Amino acid sequence: MSQDRPGSPAEVFRVFLGLGLTSFGGPVAHLAYFREAFVVRRQWISDRAYADLVALCQFLPGPASSQVGMAIGLQRAGYLGMLAAWAAFTLPSAVVLVAFAYGAGALGGEAGTGWIQGLKAAAVAVVAFAVLGMARTLTPDKQRAAIAVLAMSMVLLIPSAAGQVLVIVAGALIGLLWLRPEPRELEPGDSLAVPVRRRAALAAFGVFLTLLIALPVLAAFTTNGAVSLVDGFYRAGSLVFGGGHVVLPLLEAETVQTGLVDREAFLVGYGAAQAVPGPLFTFAAYLGAVTQTGPTGLIGAALAMLAIFLPSALLIIGGLPFWDALRRAPGAQRALAGAGAAVVGLLAGALYDPVFTEGVTSPIAMAVAATAFVALAAWKVPAWAVVLAASLVGFVAL
Repeated sequence: MSQDRPGSPAEVFRVFLGLGLTSFGGPVAHLAYFREAFVVRRQWISDRAYADLVALCQFLPGPASSQVGMAIGLQRAGYLGMLAAWAAFTLPSAVVLVAFAYGAGALGGEAGTGWIQGLKAAAVAVVAFAVLGMARTLTPDKQRAAIAVLAMSMVLLIPSAAGQVLVIVAGALIGLLWLRPEPRELEPGDSLAVPVRRRAALAAFGVFLTLLIALPVLAAFTTNGAVSLVDGFYRAGSLVFGGGHVVLPLLEAETVQTGLVDREAFLVGYGAAQAVPGPLFTFAAYLGAVTQTGPTGLIGAALAMLAIFLPSALLIIGGLPFWDALRRAPGAQRALAGAGAAVVGLLAGALYDPVFTEGVTSPIAMAVAATAFVALAAWKVPAWAVVLAASLVGFVAL
């Protein structure tokens, strides 16, 4: 099989660029695209190893699909392959969103009001659909459903970045103590061989934790806007579990609640992010480009992108060499189940505030949101098409 033959960074970049230009549909869809591209078609990785890799990336904080891509690039062509996979998969959507940031700012005034409201209404449908899909997978029993409801209540009562972290930690602890999911049957072999020494893995973990602790301290003692910007996006990338839409409440807490980004600009950009391929975490590029203080424009976008994805890269480098042992621990599986249920509640809270409260402001907006939800859930229309249609309807009717 070709997973035994090392590849080149150029080869990795070429394959991932195609995925970055065409992978619509969110992290679950991305993982399906990856399996078709790397397990079925190219056989870069075995099915068993791919399943284990996905499990690791669901366990780690950060965008799961981007982390899987980084890990495949790392296994295929070393550190440069990892960089190539990340750049090719994320840059297409990041470039489009930065261009949108400039275009949205240029529109302004009454001309942009209608399509902005359409994007906000579409965001309600997209997040609601994500909550429904994740609930089916992550809360299949009454115990995990109860954890999700508790998490939603907590995040609505403690609307801050600290509240988001508390919810996730509480869910993991409750899962560890209360849940008893069925253990996975693990077959021998199919290990993930990556060119990372254990010393390098430990160093990556050390850098991850050092930055997580040091950046807030530096931001508190300096007026440098770049430090504050990197601190907020690094923390969001470090503490969000589940990836995809789950990053919304953390980014909202780090940008809108701190005054870094205007709330309307945040919601408009989030709606636009549904219409581009690739990972939703590239929404950070848009936010960095529209910041009201500190570095903005292209510099802000670049800093935000690097900061939000750096934790994922460090955790992949640090976690892969130890995953074979960790994935066998029943305690880790129970904690992961509890954290996953808390993620559903976290996203449900974000669905109400700010998405619904800002997106549904009139009967027509409610009709647009409901129609968009039916299109996603019943008609299986791609999210990007729903968002584009909603923005057009908003431009005409709102």
